[in-house]
Amino acid sequence: MATEETAKLTFKDFKSDQEVRWCAGCGDHAILNSVHKTLAAIGKPRENYAIISGIGCSSRFPYYMNTYAFHTIHGRALAIASGTKTANPDLSVWVITGDGDGLAIGGNHFIHAIRRNINMNVLLFNNEIYGLTKGQYSPTTQEGMVTKTSPHGSIEHPFNPGELVLGSNGHYFARSIDISMKLTNEILENAEAHNGTSVVEILQNCVIFNDKTHGYYTDKAEKLDRQIILRHGEKMVFGKENDKGLVLDGMKLKVVKIGENGITEDDILVHDAHEESPFLHWMLIKMKGPDFPIALGVIRATEGTTYGDKMEAQVADRKEKSAIKTMNDLLHSGATWQVD
Repeated sequence: MATEETAKLTFKDFKSDQEVRWCAGCGDHAILNSVHKTLAAIGKPRENYAIISGIGCSSRFPYYMNTYAFHTIHGRALAIASGTKTANPDLSVWVITGDGDGLAIGGNHFIHAIRRNINMNVLLFNNEIYGLTKGQYSPTTQEGMVTKTSPHGSIEHPFNPGELVLGSNGHYFARSIDISMKLTNEILENAEAHNGTSVVEILQNCVIFNDKTHGYYTDKAEKLDRQIILRHGEKMVFGKENDKGLVLDGMKLKVVKIGENGITEDDILVHDAHEESPFLHWMLIKMKGPDFPIALGVIRATEGTTYGDKMEAQVADRKEKSAIKTMNDLLHSGATWQVD
């Protein structure tokens, strides 16, 4: 909700005066637009935001934000963001990273930031390639993909970012696609309202080195059958005619068609993003075509004590129990003596 002081802010107020230097057709343009609109909608003053990035195409983001921003070093954005949020808990901290910056050299910081549950938002742009350094395979590149560093096809099994979040005991994971700006705005506002580390994977297109890597899911004619938008409390229904849905078949998810084999809408699962058990969230995160639609929206959003909450409680506890209350107490504590 916008305050009286910020009610007049629009997405244009969050644009910097710098020329946006991404390739024409790059998915980053759409994501930037979504972030500008989201921050305006949230309604905080511009000085209350800190945008922090590492290295990569996505990490040019700070130059295009009319807020506090810091373009840091390769793979270390989350470490610097962790310190920023801890030092100034009132800041709304947004980390911009890519599948290479965040999951390769920055992979260790990624899992530990999530484990600590520091209250900040992590936007992971996933184009399944190293774009800035001209087309090497990344931790999310699909097996068999021919790249500059895998001329005969990658033989590595790719990371699924959502699985890493769950494996790090993460409380929040969402997924969107660069061109689905309305959905991205919805997710980002939800992520900001969440108390803890919010990880939002955004499937992003690199038009130069990995064009249409997500094309199967974004194809205009087929996307309604290949995407499912999940919203807490709503039925897991999708399809061009909204006649497909997800059910549990034993311990596995299954796609069914409403009206066939006695299936009714009552049989379709209801999405519960707040469920503590990650079992169903994990299955939703793993879904991929052609057998399943890809899951978009807020997949997991559970409550958990944050690092900041614990730190403030620990500091307050030590203050209360400490015998040292003033500087004079400190100077006269420990091994002190008087010289005549």
